[in-house]
Amino acid sequence: MAAVTSSFSLSTLTQSSQRKLTLSSSPRFVNSDSDSFRFRLSFSSHCVGLRASNSVSKMVVRCSSSVSDPPTVSETKLNFLEAYKRPIPSIYNSVLQELIVQQHLMRYKRSYTYDPVFALGFVTVYDQLMEGYPSDEDRDAIFKAYIKALNEDPDQYRVDAQKLEEWARGQNSTSLIEFSSREGEVEGVLKDIAERAGGKGDFSYSRFFAVGLFRLLELANAMEPTILEKLCGALNINKRSVDRDLDVYRNLLSKLVQAKELLKEYIDREKKKREERAEPQQANEAITKCVGQEQFSDMITR
Repeated sequence: MAAVTSSFSLSTLTQSSQRKLTLSSSPRFVNSDSDSFRFRLSFSSHCVGLRASNSVSKMVVRCSSSVSDPPTVSETKLNFLEAYKRPIPSIYNSVLQELIVQQHLMRYKRSYTYDPVFALGFVTVYDQLMEGYPSDEDRDAIFKAYIKALNEDPDQYRVDAQKLEEWARGQNSTSLIEFSSREGEVEGVLKDIAERAGGKGDFSYSRFFAVGLFRLLELANAMEPTILEKLCGALNINKRSVDRDLDVYRNLLSKLVQAKELLKEYIDREKKKREERAEPQQANEAITKCVGQEQFSDMITR
């Protein structure tokens, strides 16, 4: 299976002081036998139940809080572990475990509403976090198990994220922020977000949403400092929150890159040690084989 990785630019984020993101990250890595990394995202809780939006495209799915007793965090984590039973390397597992706890709290918040920009943000984050995972097939299976554990549809996440990416590639700085004056599937999604964020429906801002916005800007090559501000204004989103969250995401990726580098160094060292231990054994086997052949030859010539 081909690698599924996001082209979300860490260097772009690092160079953009205007885009700031806060997942209050706290590293916990690396020692000689276990490379791990932790970070925190502050979300909240409560919601479930679906109702279709009549005002916009099929991409928009609303989530309302009609269920009085949402699942507990432990139930969501158990769902994930039951859906994906294979061991996950610690550097990835520690991030996923903390992420699923925080996303559970956000997912069941009363005002939570799924939307494609949020999906794009999560897919971007996931693909960045899991970049370099040993198996592409397992990475996809983990993604599906993760989303299903939250009682959502992993295929919808991927499809909606892809639609927004394709749309954004065809936009520019002007068209991106003038979505409200045009008709189209993605334009309808953005209009719906603007209405809800403006107080005409449920809207729960999240850090995944902030990353989704920045991904749209990146794909549209609309990286001028003022464009993000204008897009936030058009969507009725607080730019200060977006700036803060993008800064934290940048820090998260930077620390994750460091952790992966240290993990690679550890793996390389262990591989070299195994090879060094194997050399004497291989030499002994070669000598034994050679001696055995000479003894066999002697037996034949006698």
